[in-house]
Amino acid sequence: MNRVSIIGFGRFGNMLHQLLVKGFEVDVFDIKPVNQSDVNAVSLEDVLKNDTIFIAVPIRDFSGLMKDLSTKINGKKTLIDVCSVKVHPKQMMLEHLPEQIDIIATHPLFGPDSLQERGSVMTMEKVRDTHDRYEFWKAYFESQNITIEEISAEEHDIMAARSQGLTHLVGRVIDDFGTQQTNIDTVGYKALHKLVNQTCNDSWELFEDIQKYNPYTQKMIVELNESFKKIVDRLGDN
Repeated sequence: MNRVSIIGFGRFGNMLHQLLVKGFEVDVFDIKPVNQSDVNAVSLEDVLKNDTIFIAVPIRDFSGLMKDLSTKINGKKTLIDVCSVKVHPKQMMLEHLPEQIDIIATHPLFGPDSLQERGSVMTMEKVRDTHDRYEFWKAYFESQNITIEEISAEEHDIMAARSQGLTHLVGRVIDDFGTQQTNIDTVGYKALHKLVNQTCNDSWELFEDIQKYNPYTQKMIVELNESFKKIVDRLGDN
């Protein structure tokens, strides 16, 4: 295997390209023109010719893409998604892709700014692997100093609702509330600034999709509101 594909070339697709070109020739397709001289942009028809195809489109566009690919993709292909939520894309791939198409569900827990940092982690699930490519890709990512956590989509989303979902929600709330740096900032206050910068560097689209497409996030939000009210009410009791 010396040639792979990426569908979707936004901020994360670009980072994925940087990761894959270390070992492969990479073909890229995006609905918007790709104007980078070092990127081999091709048509949707051509990007579907390679055996392994990475899907890096926004979560909200995933279902529509799978419906479109259902009549266009065939042969012994493997699709690997990199969505930040996992239950939704897994369901869409199983529902729309032909049975001969293998499926690997992944979530790289790093972004363009942290790719080179030690300790990068990626979750992986072998959803369908009749063509025996799962172990190959696991080994490749491990060779790039990425630690692989093998968990199901359901396990991922349950945990992510209270980690990723909570982190992004709190960051956005604090950003909306407003904070200003002062000469007497505590370590904790500086940490809040760092949280805001980290979470708000991502698009509102990604934030919204993380909250809406994780089936366990709404429960987290309800419980967070209950905790906030309980603490505020306790202050009023004194």
